[in-house]
Amino acid sequence: MPSHAQHAPRRVQGSLGAWRDAHHQPSRRQERAARTPAEILEHHRPGQTHPLRVLDLLIEFHNTQHTALEKTVSHKTRQERADFLRRFFRDLKAKAHFATMPDPRNLGDRHIRAMVAIWQQERLAPATIQTYLSFLRGLARWLGKPGFIRKPAHYGLTPAEYRRHGNALRDKSWTAAGIDIDALFEQVNAYDRYVGASLHLIRAFGLRRKESVMLRPHLCVVPFEATGLPPTERQAEHYVRIKEGAKGGRLRFVPLDSEQRIAALALAQAVVQGEDGHMGNPRHSLKRNLRRFDYVMAKFGITAEGLGATAHGLRHEAMIEHYTEKAGMVPPVRGGGDVPPDLDAAARLSAARLAGHNRTRAAGAYLGQSVIMRSKPQMRPPGAEPDGSQQQNHAPQAPDMPSEER
Repeated sequence: MPSHAQHAPRRVQGSLGAWRDAHHQPSRRQERAARTPAEILEHHRPGQTHPLRVLDLLIEFHNTQHTALEKTVSHKTRQERADFLRRFFRDLKAKAHFATMPDPRNLGDRHIRAMVAIWQQERLAPATIQTYLSFLRGLARWLGKPGFIRKPAHYGLTPAEYRRHGNALRDKSWTAAGIDIDALFEQVNAYDRYVGASLHLIRAFGLRRKESVMLRPHLCVVPFEATGLPPTERQAEHYVRIKEGAKGGRLRFVPLDSEQRIAALALAQAVVQGEDGHMGNPRHSLKRNLRRFDYVMAKFGITAEGLGATAHGLRHEAMIEHYTEKAGMVPPVRGGGDVPPDLDAAARLSAARLAGHNRTRAAGAYLGQSVIMRSKPQMRPPGAEPDGSQQQNHAPQAPDMPSEER
């Protein structure tokens, strides 16, 4: 072994690699370590410090924080939130045509209204607007103004412009797009065995793209006794442990209870190099492997513009197949009829857990509206407006969290 290799610095688990852009969360300077954020900001008075400099300080101090809960957020959310906030203040001049860019501490209602009007003109999706308002709520909390960002209706948005559709309105699976799944799998496998094996895992286990790339197919297999699940929920002798790349870092276990899952895992184990290997090319970083995955999807037309379905459509495929097996009937999104409410609820809960969600209603994003929700009358609480909003102007709103892949 070359002598210089013995002294090469070893990367610490969880540290920032060369591939990761750390600009959205810069490290605290040593000379400021003993001072509080408020004390530091006092030395950067409005009008004397560039607004983007003040914003960078706020991002440095607070961007790891969840908008509403006492926990940290993912690097993806930090990056997206930091990018949005910087763009928001630049757009106040470039798009909303304010003469000067305001200091974040002087941000006013007129600034928010002006930018919401821009978003309306640009016809942004409801989910995007909700995410942007959530990021601004986070900024308001950093500034000690938790009620500053109001309900969407306050800014002139109609329900159609800000309400997300939680239930799938159409089938986004590969089957619905008319894709020959097995034939396409063979083509991708021949071109890139890592990406091909990841696609098998997505379909068999309902994984997200990042979860499939980060999975370590040898180390992830655990006996049922190691899952901590109650004995009454035992479905197989062995389970696949999924945590790396999971949304919010939520741990879940998927039983190895079908030939499809066992075969997908065996293929993944045959592709990786070594017991500790993950599903990405071992010579590349995670970021590069994710980009490679996206490149292969585009090459084979696995896009909304190409074949009419994305890689995430395989996750929809897995949830629909899972529900069909549990309920004995295809879900509403695929034209299924009424399923007994108790059976529908149980099948939805099982699908939600397979997807890594804690709430049964999250399954609606894959399966369509449940029987129970379709039968409920649309009741409004006393004092509510027709769009469902309360006639209150002072109460701070619970933030709408930006979502990663469902």
